[in-house]
Amino acid sequence: MSVVDLHLHTTWSDGRLSPKQLIELLVGNGLKVVALTDHDSTQGLSEAFEVASLTTDLTIIPGVELSTDIPGNEIHILGYFIDYEDTDFLDILEEFRVGRIDRANRMVNKLTELGLPVKWERVLEIAGDGAVGRPHIAQAMVEEGYITYPQEAFETYLGRNGLAYAERPRLAPEDAVRLVINAGGLPVLAHPREVENVGSLVPGLKSAGLVGIEVYYGNYTPEEVKAFAGMAAREGLIPCGGSDYHAFGTPGEVKPGTVGPSLEIVEMLFSLAKDRGIKTPELFS
Repeated sequence: MSVVDLHLHTTWSDGRLSPKQLIELLVGNGLKVVALTDHDSTQGLSEAFEVASLTTDLTIIPGVELSTDIPGNEIHILGYFIDYEDTDFLDILEEFRVGRIDRANRMVNKLTELGLPVKWERVLEIAGDGAVGRPHIAQAMVEEGYITYPQEAFETYLGRNGLAYAERPRLAPEDAVRLVINAGGLPVLAHPREVENVGSLVPGLKSAGLVGIEVYYGNYTPEEVKAFAGMAAREGLIPCGGSDYHAFGTPGEVKPGTVGPSLEIVEMLFSLAKDRGIKTPELFS
């Protein structure tokens, strides 16, 4: 068990819980330090901080998760301690969300061509105020009875090589790293197991400003944790991690508090942020 979880999603991207519901769950589960990292969105942070202000036992790190591409690979970059009121940064995130809507619409059209129609209006309803993404399409497919669980949609239709996959406007991972830094944050590579040839990519990302890599993540095996911990040590990166919890309710979904780095690792992140003059929340322990 861990009292730290640095990878969590809400309804402001593709999670199923509102920021309020998520914070209440985290407090109930005994979490001490968490990061909200919605895809291309910081809109849930204000609500999360408001709810967390009612307790003195939880520290929230303001975060975001940016999606990037290189040929044959999709790479996600987490940003911790970002200035979520920076207007330039918010304008860029809005551009990303508009791109997500266009991409999702094209995927829905492809599903129709495959004989698996879902209603675009229903996809938007599922997304609510959040950034429209593939999980919302997957949920619409579940409701239509085409699949049983959302993950099945990614395996056959919505994943990179899926039958209904559509590309989005490209952002290079190095550019995402710099974007996080410019927004006053610390950039961290998310779920490296999903990145092909990750070992060859990390040095370039580190040169761009990467400071950490997810080592303790989701359902990683002890062998995978050991391998990524070794990579972090060799590259001089902070070993971060979290559950990547969305509250999908799928079998085997990793719950908050199940996996994450130690409080000592959190202190390393806070120390680096302070050394760089980055504003940090009060750290409860």
